[in-house]
Amino acid sequence: MERRFHMKIFRLFHAQRSELRREGAALGLGAGQPKLLSYLTAHGSCMQKELADYFEVDPAAISRMLSALERGGFITRDAGAPRKRCGLVELTDKGRQAAQDWAECCERFDERLLRGFSTAEREQFADFLGRAYRNLRNEGGGEG
Repeated sequence: MERRFHMKIFRLFHAQRSELRREGAALGLGAGQPKLLSYLTAHGSCMQKELADYFEVDPAAISRMLSALERGGFITRDAGAPRKRCGLVELTDKGRQAAQDWAECCERFDERLLRGFSTAEREQFADFLGRAYRNLRNEGGGEG
């Protein structure tokens, strides 16, 4: 059995990214943007810093993604904030619809990815992925 997990994960990540980027582009979303819409759907309005912290991404990168989402009409940011990074980020109706369409796309992707896996195997796989992530984050001083 091939035990080079980093390569298996690398290949799976790239296959997943290639497929989901095509789906996101069809919805008018660029790289990284769907996850922001998904977060806002699940957690409601938030500050930009919350997004950067949650996704472990540089605040400047989040700012660029939010600017593009704002130009596309998917989100609004508090116009009264002294700086865009301080303002509240909220989904628009267009953003809510795109997030719903994205969630449906991800459901189809997950079903394709996990075809042939039993319910128990799916739960175990999710557990393994979560544990592996926590191992890396905790070892590096991050929170899991």
